[in-house]
Amino acid sequence: MALPLDIPNRPAYAVGAMLVATAFIAATTLLAKALGTDTLGAPLHPFQISHGRFLFAALAIGLVALVLRPKIIEPNLRLHITRCVFGWAGVSFMFAAAARIPLSDATAISFLNPVFAMMLAIPLLGEKVGPWRWAAAGIALGGALVLLRPGPDSFQVAALLALGAAMMMGVEVICIKRLARMEGPFQILIINNGIGLCIATVAVLAVWQMPSAAQWGALAALGVLMACAQTCFLQAMRFADATLTLPMTYATLVFAALYDAWLFGVIPDAVSVLGAAIIVSGAALLAWREALRKQPRPSTDTRS
Repeated sequence: MALPLDIPNRPAYAVGAMLVATAFIAATTLLAKALGTDTLGAPLHPFQISHGRFLFAALAIGLVALVLRPKIIEPNLRLHITRCVFGWAGVSFMFAAAARIPLSDATAISFLNPVFAMMLAIPLLGEKVGPWRWAAAGIALGGALVLLRPGPDSFQVAALLALGAAMMMGVEVICIKRLARMEGPFQILIINNGIGLCIATVAVLAVWQMPSAAQWGALAALGVLMACAQTCFLQAMRFADATLTLPMTYATLVFAALYDAWLFGVIPDAVSVLGAAIIVSGAALLAWREALRKQPRPSTDTRS
């Protein structure tokens, strides 16, 4: 296994990179919604949209690799494969949700991924979770329940897809953080998109349909934007602690709402705003407690 890299701490750069990543991520969700509805032609299946995302991202990264000719040094293939399987599933679920519910709702529910990452860190990383962190998780999950609109006439079944995406992405967050400390960002991008493309190609065979010219363009833009978002995200995770950079991802909600209003004329209603506010509050509380946990403690340690 490769040894952890000696990486300088550059918080301002990391925050800026994460904010740029959020704008790109929201844009990919917007394109996925356009592709999953009849905006650009006959709706495409979520598996085909995620295949296009991996195909064109891999092509873009491959062209850059031809110029840079990077060396692949001791990759942790088991961790890469785990990350790619859950990442592909999370992306596919998210694209399916985006075509059926407002982007702001789907994006807000996706913010549960650090909550699921916290829960999964208990069995996967052996972490201990105290009452404050459980309270933060409970608040965020309560916000998701609001967005699900649990009533006979208003329940959003499609929101369960976004919830599933958040769970998958929670596992991916753990994998990304571990990989970012052991391998270079471009190596991670190359391997991730290569493995992801293989998974997506197998999955799309049963649902493939010929895209329209506009859909081909949207798929290409989606892939390139996702590659750019990945690059920015990895740079942010690489040059600052996750407790600083991950809260910046909440800006995705703002970009998603603006994009949805601009292209589809969808304005978040009071329930959407309330649910998103509750989720962000819980996730922000979790980030705050994580930051406190990383501060030096006296000898009489009391876990959060």
